[in-house]
Amino acid sequence: MLIAHLNRKRREREAAGLWRQLRVTETACAPSTLLQAHTGAAERRLAFCSNDYLGLAAHPAIVDALIEGARRWGAGSGASHLVSGHSRAHALLEDRLGALFASHIPDACALLFCSGFAANLALLTTLGDGDATILADKLNHASLVDGGLLAAARMHRYPHGRLDLLAARLAECTSTVKLIVTDSVFSMDGDLAPIPELLALAEAHDAWLIIDDAHGFGVLGAGGRGAVEHFGLAGERLIVMGTLGKAAGVSGAFVVAHPAVIDALIQGGRSYIYTTAMPPALAHALSASLTLIDSPEGAARRATLRTLIAHLRRGLLAVIDAHRPAGWHLGESATAIQPLIVGDNQAALAMAAELEQHGLWVPAIRPPTVATGSARLRISLSAAHTVADVERLCAALAQLAAGATARSARA
Repeated sequence: MLIAHLNRKRREREAAGLWRQLRVTETACAPSTLLQAHTGAAERRLAFCSNDYLGLAAHPAIVDALIEGARRWGAGSGASHLVSGHSRAHALLEDRLGALFASHIPDACALLFCSGFAANLALLTTLGDGDATILADKLNHASLVDGGLLAAARMHRYPHGRLDLLAARLAECTSTVKLIVTDSVFSMDGDLAPIPELLALAEAHDAWLIIDDAHGFGVLGAGGRGAVEHFGLAGERLIVMGTLGKAAGVSGAFVVAHPAVIDALIQGGRSYIYTTAMPPALAHALSASLTLIDSPEGAARRATLRTLIAHLRRGLLAVIDAHRPAGWHLGESATAIQPLIVGDNQAALAMAAELEQHGLWVPAIRPPTVATGSARLRISLSAAHTVADVERLCAALAQLAAGATARSARA
């Protein structure tokens, strides 16, 4: 009966176009990758699905640093940070991260986590105690949603970007602690949160502002420090969570904030206290990654990424304007995440499958990751892509658009 129940659930998911499948890659993270195809054989694909925004995941300097770190520190940390797993490599990386944000957060300190999910769980469950209220954007990442649900605090989720409703909630709130929680770059839409206005509300209502900068750190700002640098913000009520497996190209995450916040996380963050520390070799490699992000090479990669984003948007808008495929809509995004919204789950899956026939790997994103009726292709760009890569994708999508329009005309 138990297995039959699970199989029934599977059939329901498959019928709704919601079944997910693992894909196996045979090469290092890069735009050109060998991917296990549905036939079982490995085939070359041009990928637009990685969050390796600066193309650092296979950068020789970071690979060399990882090898050097492994030779010096071994393969694992052996324990949690608070037992015996906190190495000098971890401490140096935290010092570097704190220094990066010194001009944005007074006395900034950093704390490492194994993942952004773990960092957000620790933040919301530690700060969101029984004296707190969490006010969160409805399109926040799942880790922020789950952190809020696990917290003892009351949680209100305001409609995406509705600052007027957030302000009204803040004015009514009588909790001792108020936590405004937002993504910086929303992971499925690519749009930027109004961070300056959110900080102004936090200051007006004596609240913390927690920013999940997973898709902004390394990419936004002249030095790649993320949303707070992009908007030129500073203040002690800023709390920034950044991931180190996206633009930084390796793995893990960090929280940077006032020392009192970091102390609270060390004392009460269960996903920090009870997790084995990341291997010190990764921390060693990440120090090399931070050097690259803050270097002229990092600035050049960010400039390349901006050029590719503009080129892709022009191409996709031209395709939509020329063919007018029913239901297609390009989201308003100036970031590396470009959502081509098509609406129907099966349509999104069919488009992804057709693109694979063109040698392109673009994932179909469906509920519950996005709202019902807003299934999409999530196109993500890397500085490792070329203009020719972008034009190849646009040409393939033009063929799909023409076919979709022709089928609609015949129907």
